[in-house]
Amino acid sequence: MTKAAILFVCLGNICRSPLAEAAFRAEAEAAGLEIAIDSAGTGRWHVGEPPDDRAQAVALRHGIDIANLRARQVKREDFHRFTHIYALDSDNLDVLERLRPESGTAELALLLDCVPGREGQAVRDPYYGGADGFDATWDDVGAAARALVARFR
Repeated sequence: MTKAAILFVCLGNICRSPLAEAAFRAEAEAAGLEIAIDSAGTGRWHVGEPPDDRAQAVALRHGIDIANLRARQVKREDFHRFTHIYALDSDNLDVLERLRPESGTAELALLLDCVPGREGQAVRDPYYGGADGFDATWDDVGAAARALVARFR
């Protein structure tokens, strides 16, 4: 059986997907799961930048330091390297479906599809709002992280 490898994808890879990566990494480590975990964006605007300061702050409030993460853009090889790619919203899922090479083996889905009652919903994008939006995003990705740990356990 192939070891699971999960990629979380949003638009710029500075808010939602690094928070999803952080939340899932913490839950997976606590559960003793060995899963490769990363995040990326479909856009290239923030490549090389650290997560948004507000994202870093909410992660730190939950005991997780994400300052060392750097934004990157999704690559064609990600569709082979990862077993699962979770988009944070339907627009990014559409982009991923278009980018996916014919030979790509990764399972594509919306992240909140794994949370009962949240299927088809987007993780809230806090970028253009205040710091409180990042708390709501953390709640979303935290719920998904717990659901994914249960799935991969």
